[in-house]
Amino acid sequence: MGELTDKAKAAGNKVAGAVKEAVGKHNNDADLVAEGKAQKSKGTAQDIKGSVKGALGDKI
Repeated sequence: MGELTDKAKAAGNKVAGAVKEAVGKHNNDADLVAEGKAQKSKGTAQDIKGSVKGALGDKI
C-alpha cells in the first residue's frame, strides 16, 4: 500500500472510531467507547505509517 492508501484508511478509522466513541458515551456503553478509542489509535498508527512511506518513497 502506498502513502495515500494508508492515509485514507487512517482517516476512515479515525472517523469511525470517533463515531463509535461518541455513540458509546451517549449510550453509556463502555465497551463501545473503548472500541472507538482503539480504532482511533489504529488510524493514528496508519497515518504515521503513511507519513513514513511518503518520506521514504513508498519503499517499505
